[in-house]
Amino acid sequence: MKTYSGKSVFGGIAIGKISVYQKKEQMIKRVKITDADAEVERYNAARKEAILQLQGLYDKALKEVGEANAAIFEVHQMMLEDDDYNESVENIVRNQEVNAEYAVATTGDNFAQMFASMDDDYMRERAADVKDISERLITVLSGNADHSVGSKEPVIIVADDLAPSETVQLDKDMVLSFVTVHGSLNSHTAILARTMAIPALIGTPLPLDDTVNGRLGIVDGTNGVIYVDPDEETLAKMQKKQEEEAEKKRLLQTLKGRENVTLDGQKVMLYANIGNIKDLATVIQNDAGGIGLFRSEFIYLENDHYPTEEEQFTIYKQVAETMAGKRVIIRTLDIGADKQCDYFNMEHEENPALGYRAIRICLTRPEVFKTQLRALFRASAFGKIAIMYPMITSMKEIKRIQEMVALVKAELDVEGIEHGDPEQGIMIETPAAAIISDELAKEVDFFSIGTNDLTQYTLAIDRQNTKLDEFYDAHHPAILRMISMVVENAHKAGIWAGICGELGADQSLTQEFLAMGVDELSVSPGSILPIRKIVLETNVEEYKAGK
Repeated sequence: MKTYSGKSVFGGIAIGKISVYQKKEQMIKRVKITDADAEVERYNAARKEAILQLQGLYDKALKEVGEANAAIFEVHQMMLEDDDYNESVENIVRNQEVNAEYAVATTGDNFAQMFASMDDDYMRERAADVKDISERLITVLSGNADHSVGSKEPVIIVADDLAPSETVQLDKDMVLSFVTVHGSLNSHTAILARTMAIPALIGTPLPLDDTVNGRLGIVDGTNGVIYVDPDEETLAKMQKKQEEEAEKKRLLQTLKGRENVTLDGQKVMLYANIGNIKDLATVIQNDAGGIGLFRSEFIYLENDHYPTEEEQFTIYKQVAETMAGKRVIIRTLDIGADKQCDYFNMEHEENPALGYRAIRICLTRPEVFKTQLRALFRASAFGKIAIMYPMITSMKEIKRIQEMVALVKAELDVEGIEHGDPEQGIMIETPAAAIISDELAKEVDFFSIGTNDLTQYTLAIDRQNTKLDEFYDAHHPAILRMISMVVENAHKAGIWAGICGELGADQSLTQEFLAMGVDELSVSPGSILPIRKIVLETNVEEYKAGK
């Protein structure tokens, strides 16, 4: 048995025959021509044919992986319309009096090299796109069929790398997984793979020869490992894991598409908590009704600089478009306590959980807060975004947020920048907010109860301190009474209330939350279906009567 480690693109277990995919090398000859006009015309005809092919790929991707992930093929079409690229090809044809294939190959290499040398990660990724469209043009010009990755039996595809167009053409019934030697987690291929829910690895240093091809393989997408010729113990262990996943999928098939309504007609929204756009595939796969908590702080934590308005806007817009009209609740910056950003240059605190964090940072660093709000309001024009503010303790904070929101909207209007009018909600995660929730409810559109911090602050127990585990009781009567009170106060004011903390996924409390009238439970994607099962099997009135 040989083991190779790579970077996980999407989790899951795949067991099957390995098929090494080698791209057909296109031999480009430099051929002298006599009629440059005719050669340029031949190039333009090939370009039109390539654009038609890309439109077909866009249509296929749109159905299978959604608009946001299909957009790469629109980008490729636009690149084929790019004046710089086309002028380069035409100049080479005319000035060097050479065939279009050679001119395309030369232009493709030059442009790819240019993009690859850039500092910006996004622009570096465009090098692969230039190579992809150049290879497509050469294929059309040479009269070769547009070959795709394929097999007559389900296999684990191993390759040096896969272009987005190759990935989207995968027949999912014939592909168990794919593993590549190169590639990046931010590439369009990786994004497509996650959305297609195919277990996949990138950056895996394995040989592309007969020591791998045709052998039995196991891809553990969760741990980023591929086993070649696994021993019996490993095979048995992975088969068991695969069976457990298959059981979850069977649960998915029976519950997917079902409305979250109890036996006696009470409805609840089941949403997902995520940290970044890489988690969107699991949100869709587990049939979440929306995103109840998008932790925007990870955009800051994963950077070495303050994320710009454009950087944030791009991410929020992609989330909104991918969720296709479903509610996406984005929590504003929540750093501090156990989440620190070096470039914020915050001073050491003896008790950071009670210190300078979340909304307190935003309200005292208005330039940071304003940048995020502008990005959020702009992105809200592309989907059903809602904004949620963390660590609220007073009406004064609400008023200051409202002033900043009004300023941002006015600025965008003056600048003529399109924006939506997203719902504005707050997290109830301090006892202060819970106790005055009747007053706070009059100023916002919804509540989301953050049970992790609410428990910590109510019980005066640091949830990071393992020595206090025996004293930490998330089911403490004070916590449950506080949640019930917040829900009741929300309903009196005509707004909805949900739970986005870990307690929301506690299946032993699901019926209790339904009895309280909780309107929404936002949990990790994998918890949605098990909770839906409890909801569908519960009669709330009978549960109340039996308490």
